[in-house]
Amino acid sequence: MGFYMDRHELDGATPDDLAAAHILDLEVQDRHGVRFLSYWVDYDRNAAFCLVQAPDADAAQAVHRASHGRLANEIIPVDPAAAERFLGRIDDPTGSGREPDNPFRIILFTDLEGSTQLCERLGDDEAMRLLRIHDAIIRAALARHGGREVKHTGDGIMASFASVQGGLAAAIAIQRGFAAHVADQSESPLRVRIGMSAGEPVQEGGDLFGATVQLAARLCAYADPGRTVVSSVIRDLAIGKGFAFGPPGEATLKGFSAPIALCELADPPAG
Repeated sequence: MGFYMDRHELDGATPDDLAAAHILDLEVQDRHGVRFLSYWVDYDRNAAFCLVQAPDADAAQAVHRASHGRLANEIIPVDPAAAERFLGRIDDPTGSGREPDNPFRIILFTDLEGSTQLCERLGDDEAMRLLRIHDAIIRAALARHGGREVKHTGDGIMASFASVQGGLAAAIAIQRGFAAHVADQSESPLRVRIGMSAGEPVQEGGDLFGATVQLAARLCAYADPGRTVVSSVIRDLAIGKGFAFGPPGEATLKGFSAPIALCELADPPAG
């Protein structure tokens, strides 16, 4: 098995189109012995890229042909070490089932705004199509920034990171992905809240528990749609790492006896 990078000309494809195409690739990849590890978009170059583990380039192309018909314009072999240096990691974070030895984690929760109303307004089939787009946007950000999906909550995802830099970069990528979706799909916009905390959660049966997890979930519920709220620990850990935050504040959150120090993650200009 080798690693390959393929390039697709966008040709007017929207973020939703790309997310849906990635989902279709994942649905048929096992038939061809292929693993699509991540994808990302470079709008300046009018191109989308996929990182693929495959027996050969033809197998990767065969998945595209069988799933959605959008064939890659170019597929080239890549050095796994070089790809890992670029992406941070290239193994599937949801498939290994492993956590780093260090028990310290960055915990991230997402929550889809108005998921119940979405089903009522659009019907189950259309709501599920949008939920698959929601999942693809978040999972692509997790894969690119070293996150592990802990569980799907029905209208959101809980993830963990070994580094604060990976968690914050993923949060920014997620919100940018949904902002692009809203710009393209004003009639059926998807917006998510994100909450983040850091600490040493308890691990049991592949899941994570404890005050750190509860705090991330409460911060997510506190956040406005399209915004990311983090604990003060996250902000302190990010000092010197190039991230920007709004003014510090406090909030009384359900289940916590004392006010919690928090702030919003600011999204720097893309580029």
